Amino acid sequence: MFRSRVIGSILKRNKAQLNNISSYLKETASRRVISSSSSSSSSSSTVSRSSLYGFRSLFKGNYKPSVRNMSMAASVGMENKEGLKLLVIGGPRAQKMVGIWLFGSAAWVFSMVVLGGVTRLTRSGLSMTDWKFTGGLPPLSDDEWFQEFEKYKQSPEYKRVNKGMSIEDFKFIYWMEYAHRMWGRGLGIIFALPFSYFLRKGYITLRLGLRLSSLFALGAGQGFIGWWMVKSGLEEPPSEYAQPRVSPYRLAAHLTSAFVIYSGLFWTGLSVVMPEPPAESVTWVRGAARVKKLAIPVSFIVGITAISGAFVAGNDAGRAYNTFPKMGDTWIPDDIFNMKPLIRNFFENTSTVQLDHRILATTTLFSIGALWLATKKLDIHPVIRSLIGSTVGMAALQVTLGISTLLSYVPVSLGSAHQAGALTLLTLMILLNHTVRKPSTSLLKSLPQVAKTII
Repeated sequence: MFRSRVIGSILKRNKAQLNNISSYLKETASRRVISSSSSSSSSSSTVSRSSLYGFRSLFKGNYKPSVRNMSMAASVGMENKEGLKLLVIGGPRAQKMVGIWLFGSAAWVFSMVVLGGVTRLTRSGLSMTDWKFTGGLPPLSDDEWFQEFEKYKQSPEYKRVNKGMSIEDFKFIYWMEYAHRMWGRGLGIIFALPFSYFLRKGYITLRLGLRLSSLFALGAGQGFIGWWMVKSGLEEPPSEYAQPRVSPYRLAAHLTSAFVIYSGLFWTGLSVVMPEPPAESVTWVRGAARVKKLAIPVSFIVGITAISGAFVAGNDAGRAYNTFPKMGDTWIPDDIFNMKPLIRNFFENTSTVQLDHRILATTTLFSIGALWLATKKLDIHPVIRSLIGSTVGMAALQVTLGISTLLSYVPVSLGSAHQAGALTLLTLMILLNHTVRKPSTSLLKSLPQVAKTII
């Protein structure tokens, strides 16, 4: 229902502008030869700017048939024939507004992931024993606090871990979980209101509208996934000696979903503000294509390593084998295949889960290092080279954070920094993959074979 409304609104608001584009394309078709030759002779920086600002004169209604404007039209005006498809209609100002909103929403999700990590590390996630989709006010009186505390006293966590806790200590963990939940609801408002505004203004294309609707639906589902996760920790553990904790499978689903939402928002924001990749010569485009072939599998390894970290958190595996590089006195523990069926060990066995994460983290570091070495002699854009170098540095920092967290028995500060580091490394890989994507046909045709250098 929500998606159908979005589609209807997009088509209704953009109808007039689509008609303007159609008539404009017919008018400029006869100038295509001139624009192509002029764009070939213009500098590469002009081509890059045209991909972002080519619609300015069209939507302001003050188009002037100059050679420069015709060059811009060649790169962005003929989106159907030349391959460039803008996600936002309305010119540079609309692109900037939508871009800021998307990057702001992505930053909000980033903060949600960090706050969620702090909530888990302070063992605050099971302090609220009920859930409402719309939320509610926190306890405001002593009686209301007493009632919430009595509910918590019935939970397995209080009986086995926090028995004898004071109400002041309970207030701390309650406020942590309450803040995490309300921060998520705040994100829904921050996302939905500007989305509705941009739809009414006609800035959002159909393709972008469908993508953002899917991300919004996934974000709304995060609330249900979060409660589904917390509910597993409110059940009695199977063994009387086991500490109550949430299901590692549900925690991994919750964290992975957050990573997917963040990645979708960040990638879409980049696509809005940078519809064309940085490309100033055909040689650099070819170099970027080679980098892309290497970056995609490395990104997959980074993603798998991040998900394995969720299983480490879900099993409290970071509080076992607090030594490095060995796990205790051995390289490989003897009990890594104790569970039956065998597959369970990779998700529920503390020893196996930590060993997997160590191997994957090391593989990630060496893969990114290999990417840097393999591209060292390639002729690529300086921005791409800088990104690869930054990714290598971040990977090294993330491994250092992971080892420090393990050796320090997972303090809240280092544990939350390590989780933030995982998302930062993923951010750099997303940015790298977005930067090395193939440019549109119009931009590709206008590029010189070799980039001009200033001595």
